[in-house]
Amino acid sequence: MNPETLAESHRFCGVVSRREARNFHHAFRLLPGDRRRSMDALYAFMRRTDDLADDDAPGVDRARALADWRAELDAALDGRAASWPGFPALVDAVRRASIPSALLHEVVDGVEMDLAPRRFADFDELAGYCRKVASAVGLCCIHIWGYDSDGGRAERLADRCGLALQLTNIVRDVAEDRRNGRVYLPTADLDRHGVADADLDADHAGPALRRLLEDYAGRAYGCYDEADALAPLVAPVGRPVLLTIKGVYRALLDEIARRDYDVLAGRATVPGWRKAAVVLRSLPSRWLGPRLDPAATGARGSAS
Repeated sequence: MNPETLAESHRFCGVVSRREARNFHHAFRLLPGDRRRSMDALYAFMRRTDDLADDDAPGVDRARALADWRAELDAALDGRAASWPGFPALVDAVRRASIPSALLHEVVDGVEMDLAPRRFADFDELAGYCRKVASAVGLCCIHIWGYDSDGGRAERLADRCGLALQLTNIVRDVAEDRRNGRVYLPTADLDRHGVADADLDADHAGPALRRLLEDYAGRAYGCYDEADALAPLVAPVGRPVLLTIKGVYRALLDEIARRDYDVLAGRATVPGWRKAAVVLRSLPSRWLGPRLDPAATGARGSAS
């Protein structure tokens, strides 16, 4: 790969990450340069994939655009020309970290599920969607950071972490998703709690919706607790990033709970000072806890 082309691609992805990543970019800065650039490339790819799925401009065929995007991804991974300027950086990240290309395709699969308004029948169906749009991303991340699989345990914990993050997004974004014609809360749970579509259109969350969202927050908190065991399996350089991302999103869920789950009244956010506190608390994890042996069975990437 031409070094100048690769450097320009990394610069492009860095700009996208700084502009768009918000909760994530501060965490990326905790990584050494090569892994930070890989995270920027991964984020830029995810951002572009989401943007193609959300493009509602007149005359745009989003399904066709995603099909072309998938073909471009395959071309880039095969060493052929592709038009998006972030592809050289993404391919570099995939090769450096041995990221399975199937994980990138899972993300495209997930956003394709959002092209038409749909309902999820039950939680298992929703969890399958979350694994495509969130857990697949988490698995890419641990490849970049370096990790010890421990017989598949790390991958299972990364899946639970991704599920926790996506459930947090779903609880926070009920109003925005509804305006966009999307309802992620499964029909079985809406019915069980007695929540009608009209309740999702109100200015404030009623008692039934609050109970449903509290139930989903409980699921997310349980996944966050399970994912606590992932950090020792991640290489020390990656632990602060993992703990920062997880900590900021858990703080977001705390804020939603503090508002008594009235997510229809306004979008919950985590103030900057609290994000900074999460970052500071995460830093010692790089030097505390087990140091992974990169030669150990199931290890991925460097463990330094």
